Amino acid sequence: MTHPAQPKASHFINGEYVEDTAGTPIPVIYAATGEQIATVYAATPAIVERALSTAKEAQKAWAKMTGTERGRILRRAADIMRERNHELSVLETYDTGKPLQETLVADATSGADALEYFGGLAASLTGEHIPMGEDWVYTVREALGLCVGIGAWNYPTQIACWKGAPALACGNSMVFKPSETTPLCALKVAEILIEAGAPAGIYNVVQGMGEVGSALVTDPRVDKVSLTGSVPTGKKVYAAAAEGMKHVTMELGGKSPLIIFDDADIDNAVGGAINGNFYSSGQVCSNGTRVFVQKGIKEKFLARLAERTGNAIIGDPMDEATSFGPMVSENQMNIVLGYIEKGKEEGARLICGGKRADKDGFFVEPTVFADVTDDMTIAREEIFGPVMSVLDFDTEEEVIARANDTEFGLSAGVFTNDFSRAHRVIGQLEAGSCFINSYNDAPVEAPFGGVKASGVGRENSKEAIKHFSQVKSVYVRMGDVEAAF
Repeated sequence: MTHPAQPKASHFINGEYVEDTAGTPIPVIYAATGEQIATVYAATPAIVERALSTAKEAQKAWAKMTGTERGRILRRAADIMRERNHELSVLETYDTGKPLQETLVADATSGADALEYFGGLAASLTGEHIPMGEDWVYTVREALGLCVGIGAWNYPTQIACWKGAPALACGNSMVFKPSETTPLCALKVAEILIEAGAPAGIYNVVQGMGEVGSALVTDPRVDKVSLTGSVPTGKKVYAAAAEGMKHVTMELGGKSPLIIFDDADIDNAVGGAINGNFYSSGQVCSNGTRVFVQKGIKEKFLARLAERTGNAIIGDPMDEATSFGPMVSENQMNIVLGYIEKGKEEGARLICGGKRADKDGFFVEPTVFADVTDDMTIAREEIFGPVMSVLDFDTEEEVIARANDTEFGLSAGVFTNDFSRAHRVIGQLEAGSCFINSYNDAPVEAPFGGVKASGVGRENSKEAIKHFSQVKSVYVRMGDVEAAF
């Protein structure tokens, strides 16, 4: 009997499921048990061609529809997604291993939020009139055309919507390639859009590894590439897109600072550090993995942190009582365990965790290191797992300089009850998505994205519209034209 996670086919093109078993088989492994629950096949060149030609063709009619009509379809898709939240959350858990307790409130729901928000904005995408005496200029906001989305494995449903919703609202079509580690959820997003009334061909999903991504990114018909992934992957994709002068959005990694001052509410600060390091088992690009704690509260903070981390319920992600799930794959688990060993070797003090959990599947205990220094590997490199580095600091000036001493700049957070200090410090941190007395909130209404090596462009909010559309300006002369001869 086939597993309930097995999709009808590997790809979704032109409004229907499409299979081509000539492609490389991609096993779908359930992270909580290590068992194979499904198989999909990487897109062959014929599949890639079919997706791109279909999307290119469908886009023209889609762009001609009014924004109100496009928005209505996106909002309908949001409603369907909310109605099916439970089954979509179960699929997300099969895809990623994240606990159902988390996926029920964070994944399909945030995908639906994006479809609803951009569906609501679609009718408002207008140009402006610029008076020039008796002459005038008007602007038109136009679709870019065909967009490619390349997803990461940590939020497969959300990323498929964060990229798809603004692209479609602006009148573009999209070919989306999920991560080969989590290929299931994006197919459901495509299916729901069709059910909501989207024309066939405007949102297509193809599976595959790097070579499929490369074929999509380098195709001359593609106008825009939006990637969520690591910095090394981002550099490659950005360079390939530049060859064809394509628009890009790059949402890449981070090693974000979370700064906790002496006057912070300890429990709130510990909660922020837990959310910023252990949610999704630490597999979040914006995580605040360098936790700078002012020396006056260091031991109190560590004691409370260890106590609360001990309350994590590590187990079957399908059990809603479970609050901490496995790593997404065996490979990712081994990478994280390697970093933990480096932390021990380089002299960081292990407060809790520090090893693979004694269970089937790819579980790593939530791990906290104290007495971490700025030059340790665990404080420099993105681990993408449940490993928190706690660093000490004395003064505000010192911690700002140390927090900014990184190639990354995705997020930053400050916990303090001194509001002028909160804004003053955030104002000097080199990061795109910041938090005060909170961490890792990502509502669709707020822009999300980084500076420095953490990426270019923004997802969500009205900012995303700018990245999925372009402006045409038209100068209108009302009188005679003067010329030199």
